[in-house]
Amino acid sequence: MSLKVITLAALAATAIAAAVPALADIKIEDAYARVSTPMSKSAAAFMVISNDGDTADRLVDVVSDISKRTELHTHKDDGNGNMSMVHVKEGFAIPAGGEHALMRGGDHVMFMGLGNGLAHGDVVPLTLVFENAGEVSIEVTVDLERKPAHGKMKKHGHKDH
Repeated sequence: MSLKVITLAALAATAIAAAVPALADIKIEDAYARVSTPMSKSAAAFMVISNDGDTADRLVDVVSDISKRTELHTHKDDGNGNMSMVHVKEGFAIPAGGEHALMRGGDHVMFMGLGNGLAHGDVVPLTLVFENAGEVSIEVTVDLERKPAHGKMKKHGHKDH
């Protein structure tokens, strides 16, 4: 192999590595989904998103083919003690060197208009879309037996409803 070919290959590898460093900085842990009943037309997914990079990022969208609509949601108190779920169009900030938990009673992914019911152990394909890191595709297992992780909820300022 000539020096020119080796040099060009090294430059191409460097350019590719420089183009996608943010993907390696975003980590998705403890992802699971729940439905309220086997015949539910909606479900929610939860996870912890970590950003090991030096630059903040933002989860701006979610995509899945299991429902008519998939959105980022949170619970909002109307001031009278009534909680409702609302679409968070601006997404969720993922701080540099930090994490953001999507959890029951707080921020979460919402699947609306499910085509089929979800059963314990089913696997849901989900693509998370980040402002900087781009698309991160994961598989989320449906877990109908999981109990809320109260310690993590306190850490992130959320409580289960």
